[in-house]
Amino acid sequence: MKAAVYHGEGDIQIEEVEDPEIENPEDVIIRITHTCICGSDLWFYRGYQDEEEGSVVGHEPMGIVEEVGEDVVSLEEGDRVISPFSMSCGECEFCRKGIHTACKNAGFFESGAQAEKMRIEHADGTLVKVPERYKDNEKVLEKLLPLTDVMGTGHHAAVCADVSAGDTAVVIGDGAVGLCAVAASKRLGAERIIAVGHHEDRLEVAKEMGATDTVAARGEEAVEKVMELTNGGANHILECVGNDSSLEQAAQMARPGGKIGYVGVPHLESGDFVQQMFYKNVALEGGPAPVREYLEELMEDVLQGTLDPSPVLNKTVDLDGVPEGYEAMDNREAIKVMVKASE
Repeated sequence: MKAAVYHGEGDIQIEEVEDPEIENPEDVIIRITHTCICGSDLWFYRGYQDEEEGSVVGHEPMGIVEEVGEDVVSLEEGDRVISPFSMSCGECEFCRKGIHTACKNAGFFESGAQAEKMRIEHADGTLVKVPERYKDNEKVLEKLLPLTDVMGTGHHAAVCADVSAGDTAVVIGDGAVGLCAVAASKRLGAERIIAVGHHEDRLEVAKEMGATDTVAARGEEAVEKVMELTNGGANHILECVGNDSSLEQAAQMARPGGKIGYVGVPHLESGDFVQQMFYKNVALEGGPAPVREYLEELMEDVLQGTLDPSPVLNKTVDLDGVPEGYEAMDNREAIKVMVKASE
């Protein structure tokens, strides 16, 4: 089969690799029809994070079940399925608590989703079926695709920041996760949503997805503008970037006694923001989003027409175009790239 393979900084190539096979009775093999390039993929693409050369990349699969292990009970060949970015057994202590990304029996994908096929372990605990009536509805499928990662991650930021009806929420970051955090805050009833970023075109998408205010600034200027808009800070801060600057901004923007939901993958050089939080009694909660915990409720809203995260998918390529997709995201020419199988 063809797959996108990492060969070092800035080097993704499409190659022929071995087809995946059932290895355990809880496995399924899916044919990938839709996937994405994630902002977190840029960390290794830019050389900021280690990735084994020769590995198949990608972690946001949606597709059709082609083979089923003998112990799988909830899925059949031909089912359309959507997957979170990590696998989970659905039965251990942490899965029962809704922290599927800490599953004791599974973990993050070893084989990549930017490929023609993929093996999914612990399929019963990981995959969610798309209802039969929507399995070939392309418009609906494109709205569901961000639920594999960025919509669930944005929702996790809102949940961790304790956003609820009538609140003011500040979202730091205008990437796909930040834009989905705006949509999640709106879904949870926030009355005012301030989106902070530095790309005017992306902040326009934020308005489309529910932002009531936008701040196009960096560093101290962004902090000053948010403090002015909120009369001294907000109780609900959603940090969707993961670097020192964004977390320092979050700590400064938080009102005393407030809460920060952080979901940006941390790439930090200092922890100065902790001291700022300490003296304001600001709570910090977050981590890798347990997307499996949220998938069904978010899917229900998409199918009912009350949630549409697809505006973050502003470039589409086929599998052969994945290297082009990485370049577009690296150059900030695309928010998030959708990869669709060729007909």
